[in-house]
Amino acid sequence: MDYQKIIDYYFPEETNGELRNILLTHSKCVAAMAMEICLKHPELNTDCAFVYEAAMLHDIGIVRCNAEGIHCFGQGPYIRHGMMGAKMLEEYASKFLPCTDIAPYARVCARHTGTGLTAKTIKAQGLPLPEQDFTPETTEEQIICYADKFFSKTKLDKRKTLGEAEKSLMKFGKDGVEVFRKWHETFG
Repeated sequence: MDYQKIIDYYFPEETNGELRNILLTHSKCVAAMAMEICLKHPELNTDCAFVYEAAMLHDIGIVRCNAEGIHCFGQGPYIRHGMMGAKMLEEYASKFLPCTDIAPYARVCARHTGTGLTAKTIKAQGLPLPEQDFTPETTEEQIICYADKFFSKTKLDKRKTLGEAEKSLMKFGKDGVEVFRKWHETFG
């Protein structure tokens, strides 16, 4: 998968260079940590190439969201960036990669918010998402989601501590923190 072509398509260098830099820097940090996990845990039998590529694409949907603090001037609420990213990958594949199974990459986009969002959480918090589960299921999805929690798009030069990552998950409820702690036992 040539993830860079997809990034270049949606984030051309000549427009919104700051957002492109944020996406690339954040995604490279997440991808590097995810690869460290894959290499540290060969017993997990992960598809390392897929992990790297999907980590580079997991936040592609931010370009269609409204989050001025990170130079996103799209229309949708930021909480929908995963769903938007999944749709963007599907659109791109139908146009340029008709024989490519983009679904595993789109799933990573849709399922990486928090430690994944359940239909119960979406309903309880009144989130502007369909009431269905968007939780990482495969080991690869979980690794990317876990690594993502250590990197912010507002402090690109800093890796969060375990405590800081847990604190940032509290907005989605304590269940997500418990999932994160289980992942830490496996991947940390």
